[in-house]
Amino acid sequence: MRISTGQMFQQNTNSILEKQSATNTIMAQISSGKKVNTAGDDPVAAIGIDNLKQKNALVDQFVKNIDYATNHIQQAESQLGQADTLVGSMKESVLRGINGSMTSAERQVIADDMRQSLEQLMSIANTKDESGNYIFAGNKTNSAPFAFDNNGDVVYSGDSGIRKSNIAAGVQVNTNVPGDTAFMNAPNAMGDYGVNYSSSQQGDFVVSSAKITNAATHVADVYTFNFVDDGTGVMNLEVSDSALPANIVTTVAPFDASVPVSFNGIEIKLTGEPKIGDSFSINEVAEVSIFDTFSKAIALFESGNDTQTPAGQSELAQLLNNIDSGVNQMSQQRSLTGNSLKVLQQYSDNHIDEKLINTSALSKLEDLDFASAITEFEKQQLALSAASSLFSKVSSTSLFDYI
Repeated sequence: MRISTGQMFQQNTNSILEKQSATNTIMAQISSGKKVNTAGDDPVAAIGIDNLKQKNALVDQFVKNIDYATNHIQQAESQLGQADTLVGSMKESVLRGINGSMTSAERQVIADDMRQSLEQLMSIANTKDESGNYIFAGNKTNSAPFAFDNNGDVVYSGDSGIRKSNIAAGVQVNTNVPGDTAFMNAPNAMGDYGVNYSSSQQGDFVVSSAKITNAATHVADVYTFNFVDDGTGVMNLEVSDSALPANIVTTVAPFDASVPVSFNGIEIKLTGEPKIGDSFSINEVAEVSIFDTFSKAIALFESGNDTQTPAGQSELAQLLNNIDSGVNQMSQQRSLTGNSLKVLQQYSDNHIDEKLINTSALSKLEDLDFASAITEFEKQQLALSAASSLFSKVSSTSLFDYI
C-alpha cells in the first residue's frame, strides 16, 4: 500500500500531539497534586468528588453554627450560674433577717445589702454578648430587657423569642434563654393565687396552697377571707368577692383549718390556727418574678415592722417558698443549657468523624500518587521524544539521497 507524504505527515503529527497532550495532562496532575482536575479526566470520579465536597461544605457550616451556639449558650450558662450563687446569698440574708433578736436597724442593714445584690442580679440579667446584644432579651436584643419602673419594680421589656441554630440535617438547638423564662415566670409556690396577709393578724397560720381545681367553674377575682364569730364564740369563715358592696361567696361554719376551703373552682389550704377577727385576701398570681420576690422581702425589712408577728411570719414563709421556686426556675434553665452544650459537643464530634471519612474517600478519588505519576510522566516524555525524533528523520528523507 502506498502512503502519501501528506498522510505520513498527518499520522506523525497526530502521534506527537497525542503524546504532548498526555504529557501535559500528567504535568497538570503533578502540579495540582490531583489526578482528577476536570470532569473529563474521570467523569464517574468527578461526580463522587463533587458530592463529597458538598458534604464537607455542609459539615463546615454546621461546625460554624455549633461554634456560634456553643459560645452563646456558654455565656447564658455562666451568667445563670452567677445569678444562682447570688440568689443563694440573698436567701441567706432573708433567713438572717427572720432572727427575732435583730433590731430594726440591723434589718435595715440587711435590706441595704440585699438591694445592692438585687441591682447586681439585674446587671447579670442585662448582660451583653461580644456583639453588644443582650443575651436574656429574647429577640429584642438591642435594648436592655430589665429595668426599674417608677414604683421601683423590675419590669421586663424583652420577649419570649427563642433563637435556634441548625447543627445537623433536621436538628436545631436553642442558642438563648429568654429573660422572662429565666427570671420572671417561676411557678407560684402556692399554686395559682398569691396571699396578702393583714398586719392585724393574730392567729398563727399560713396559706399553704391556693389552686384552681376546676377551670370550668373558676371565677377570677380578688377574694377576702374573714374569720368571724357566729355569736356563740364559734369561728366561721366568710369568703367575699371584690364587689362594692362585697358579696359573700361562701361561708364555712364552723371553720376547720384541717379541711380545704373550696369555692368558684378554687381550693385553699391553711396550716395553723387563725383567730376570730383575722383576715387575708388572695389575688390570681400564677407566676412570680425572682426580682419582685426579693423586692417584697426588702420592703418588709425596711418597713420597720416586726417580722416576728404572725403576719410577718406568714409573709416571709410565702416569700421563702417563692424564692425557692425562682431558684428552681433558674436552675432548670441552667440545666437545659448544660444539656444543650452536651448535645452540641456530641454533634461536633460526629461532624469531625464524618469529615474525616469524607476526606479519606475524597483523597482516594482525587489525590495523586506522585510516584506513579512521575513514572508515567517519564514514559510519556520518552514516547514524545521518540515520536519527535522519528518524525524528524522520516520528514527529512529524500529520494535523491538514494540516487
